[in-house]
Amino acid sequence: MPDSRADDARIACPLFQAEYGGEVPTSALQLRIARISYEKFKELNFAWHSRLPHTTNCFEGICFGAEYNNLYYGVAWWSKPIARALADREMYELRRMALSSDRPKNTASRFLAVMVKLLKQQKPEVKCFISYQDTDVHSGTIYKAAGWTIGNIGERIEESAKYNNWKTRENRMNQSIAPKIRWEKYL
Repeated sequence: MPDSRADDARIACPLFQAEYGGEVPTSALQLRIARISYEKFKELNFAWHSRLPHTTNCFEGICFGAEYNNLYYGVAWWSKPIARALADREMYELRRMALSSDRPKNTASRFLAVMVKLLKQQKPEVKCFISYQDTDVHSGTIYKAAGWTIGNIGERIEESAKYNNWKTRENRMNQSIAPKIRWEKYL
């Protein structure tokens, strides 16, 4: 990870930053949501993600950023489902989403809704989008607000299984053992 500050990473177009007045968005509707590079996603996910800042298992997929006046307020990474039983051509999984602390209200649910629309245009074969909620730290409100439904509620992960299944020490230490809820958005 290069030595850079999170506020520097947030700049969408560094050459043109001076023409913006530093105005902050007052509504999630003001955010422009578009594809970004994996490198930009990785940098901002590291700065903002509450549990899993490292993305060492990121092989392929599509990354998005939510930007306003040349500053990022959120990033997300989507890919084929990680669970082999779900890894067919008709599903796509939100693997990570991280938001800045100064984001406007309702950013997460709007970000989800717009990303699903953009992904549907790019991947018309996808019939269902999925994401997992860590019940230890999140309530699922963003999924409800974006029109998603509960698909499955997992069980508590035993401590020994937690350490056997995660490759990096940082992710192993931050992974919750709380039940996970799989949210689904069918189109």
